[in-house]
Amino acid sequence: MQYISKEGALTIDARFGAQVKEKSGAEIDRCYQCLTCSLGCPSAFAMDYLPHQIVRMVQLGLREQVLTSSAIWVCADCQACATRCPHEVDLVKIMDVLREISLRDEMVKERAVADFHRIFLGNIERWGRQHELSLILMLKLKTRDLFSDLRPGVKILMKGKLKLLPARFKAIKSVRDIFQRAER
Repeated sequence: MQYISKEGALTIDARFGAQVKEKSGAEIDRCYQCLTCSLGCPSAFAMDYLPHQIVRMVQLGLREQVLTSSAIWVCADCQACATRCPHEVDLVKIMDVLREISLRDEMVKERAVADFHRIFLGNIERWGRQHELSLILMLKLKTRDLFSDLRPGVKILMKGKLKLLPARFKAIKSVRDIFQRAER
């Protein structure tokens, strides 16, 4: 269904809110727009839509606007919104689900954001924790931006700030099990 607004035609997906609620397990219908999440969010200054606006847009079924929003990627998953919400709406889970849907449906505006997200999670699945050097190398190869940070990168490497090999992680099987469960 389409509606006309100042920005143009808005497409409404009536099932979007229920889909996000089902995947996240968050009680999105409890939000009554008190603004507590937005007022406590340390990343709100960099978002195109504030956290409470994202929740409302999900409730209204504004799928395209939400999934192409930078706010879902700027969210730092710090839990400030979820811990302060008077109705215990877990906005962190909602943002995670929105990022995954945005990736799945290829609605991420900036390709570098999607590349970073995939490589970051892939490293955690592979090593059990983040290995910064492999993250940097894989991202540089993916974006084909090999030389822009070469000088500072060599300095950091020479000072021993980046480890050549990832540290051993004893619970790697547990981490991989978590990823397998999340993919289902």
